[in-house]
Amino acid sequence: MTDAAPSAATLRAAALDDLLAIRSILAAHGNDGPVVVADVVGPYISHLIARGRARVALIDGAIVGFGAAIDAGRAVHLADLFVQPDHIGQGIGKALLESVLEGAIQRTTFASDDPRALPLYVRAGMQPLWAGLYVQGPSAALPATPVNLRTESAGWDRLAALELDWSGFDRAVDHAFWGAMPEVDAFIVRDDEAVVAFGYARVRQAVPIRILDRLVMHPDAEPVGTALAALARAGRGGPVIACMSGPHPALRPLLDARFRVVDRDQFMASSPALVDPVRLIPSSGML
Repeated sequence: MTDAAPSAATLRAAALDDLLAIRSILAAHGNDGPVVVADVVGPYISHLIARGRARVALIDGAIVGFGAAIDAGRAVHLADLFVQPDHIGQGIGKALLESVLEGAIQRTTFASDDPRALPLYVRAGMQPLWAGLYVQGPSAALPATPVNLRTESAGWDRLAALELDWSGFDRAVDHAFWGAMPEVDAFIVRDDEAVVAFGYARVRQAVPIRILDRLVMHPDAEPVGTALAALARAGRGGPVIACMSGPHPALRPLLDARFRVVDRDQFMASSPALVDPVRLIPSSGML
């Protein structure tokens, strides 16, 4: 007597009513957990669902997989792709990936350390380019900000307008989301009077540490001092974390300032020209 073959999964658009089931899948992979400081994952998944490229996979009516992508202007960015551990290897991840990336010519993602993820994404037209290094340390130990650089608060609508002006990408919907995150700090960086960067910092869900959630630099910005000034503001004198690209020139000064690499992803894209690793400190889920 042989075991019955597993039932085939069906896909449908994700809905807000699926949130608990989706979070259960994320938690099984260590990507969600207790809300100690503030709920971050719930609003993030809700935003992905609202953006319209989120799918769930079901077997016998139960949600066993979740995938979501977001149009980041320069490319469609794969934000999340997770399958319940006891259903991995049944083709569910591939089906979700094809569904959420359907029609996308330019594609980006951050692949986890799971060795099964990278080949799947390569076959979907993306190539591994550089490591995304989650660098954490004491913001009080950062070098002093140069006198010509200063940060100041700004509304998310100002940041959205800057991104549209610098890149041509209208991401106002995403900026509204970033600007509503728990204990968010939306800011700009000035070099004398010129605005050279904008970014967001916020709290994390499970640990009392702040994160530089995203920083975009103007093409003319000096990248090291600008990045360090943004991290100093984000940390507010305490510990801070950010996803730095391997090629970023601020990485060495951060390590010299007692920062350490606490995790890593692999950045992948359909073209090396899509993202400048020096000018963007990304939000890994939304780029």
